[in-house]
Amino acid sequence: MTHVVTENCVNCKHTDCVAVCPVDCFYEGENFLAINPDECIDCGVCIPECPVDAIKADTDKSVKDMQFWVDLNGRLARKWTSITKRIDPMPEADLWKDMPDKVKLIKE
Repeated sequence: MTHVVTENCVNCKHTDCVAVCPVDCFYEGENFLAINPDECIDCGVCIPECPVDAIKADTDKSVKDMQFWVDLNGRLARKWTSITKRIDPMPEADLWKDMPDKVKLIKE
């Protein structure tokens, strides 16, 4: 099992989750974070830290097309740089919270 970052993170990029991750499995893109599914130990400490509820277990049935998110997180984590410390969220994060159809905005 693993956890993945989902659509609510797009254009928000809060990093409270990064600060608590014991295995440093988060990776940073321009407007999205990804979890490397091969590095995640499924501890779940990141989930309550996300203020936009973007982190989900890969077994979460409420997420449409979970395999897409697992694959996307894995692919992006291999391309992006590891992030291990908290940084400020994107300037307009509050405006983007819960906005639908943001997946197409991910800057790879």
